[in-house]
Amino acid sequence: MSIGILGKKLGMSQFFDNEGKSIPVTLIEAGPCRITQVKTPANDGYTAVQIGFGDIREKLVNRPAQGHLSKSGSEPLRHLKEYRVDSIDGVELGGDLTVEAFSPGQKVDVSGDTMGRGFSGLQKRHGFSRGPMTHGSKNHREPGSIGAGTTPGRVYPGKRMAGRYGGTKTTVKGLVVLKVDTERNLLVVKGSVPGKPGALLSIQPAKRVGSKAAS
Repeated sequence: MSIGILGKKLGMSQFFDNEGKSIPVTLIEAGPCRITQVKTPANDGYTAVQIGFGDIREKLVNRPAQGHLSKSGSEPLRHLKEYRVDSIDGVELGGDLTVEAFSPGQKVDVSGDTMGRGFSGLQKRHGFSRGPMTHGSKNHREPGSIGAGTTPGRVYPGKRMAGRYGGTKTTVKGLVVLKVDTERNLLVVKGSVPGKPGALLSIQPAKRVGSKAAS
């Protein structure tokens, strides 16, 4: 059953394999997550499992959320996320999800928000080249011309210009789990994942894409 799990990015490190090669990895504190709701086609029109993660003070949770969490006997939780599943066999309301659901060598998809870089210019946001730096040039990092004046007489939507950069949801697919530490609720994942240390992450088993039949 492919239910995901929520976790927190701890940072990057290195992992040595059996041959002594150094592999860049990300350490993720994943779970334990409480199953706070189980949705069925009869009641909700589809099948899904909602889980919660992260401690929070009770006074910071409003009463509707407290009533929702009380149905699963859960303490106040900071984050809630829903995962679509094919079947809810073996899923119990109020149960826990831990890193034991994952195994070394398994591929996972990790989703999170990228680092926010604020209002950024063209070089940083889009990789534009700069202007000349000598001979009296005053066009170093300016955008320059953005289109003809007479025709079309306007700027087309989607023009690459300076603006807000980062802070968007991104999914890195097919990362390999190198180690699972059940005692400390840690996942050691090969490669990098979105966000700064402390960022919320969603980890799901990688989806298998079926090959098209040859015509």
